[in-house]
Amino acid sequence: MRVLNRRTFRRDRATDVIAFGMRHDGRIVGDIYVCPSVAAVAARAHGVTLREEVTRLLVHGTLHVLGHDHAAGGTRIRSAMWRRQEAYVRRMTGGARR
Repeated sequence: MRVLNRRTFRRDRATDVIAFGMRHDGRIVGDIYVCPSVAAVAARAHGVTLREEVTRLLVHGTLHVLGHDHAAGGTRIRSAMWRRQEAYVRRMTGGARR
């Protein structure tokens, strides 16, 4: 994941999720890459299960593929995208709000 992040975004660090969205034959398609080791660290840090954190990352990546975005840094958790993401995660996992 670190190599993909460096090659794609010139950020020399591992990251939790990278999503690529595109249009193909009029449809939105995409690839979502999740790093399980980074997800495991985040799950422990936030007191959630790995399943919930991976679900969160897949939802997050899917929303990016669909064209949603958020501000960088700590303000992203106040974005409309983040609120939508957390609503989906709660529905899918029954998890608590992060």
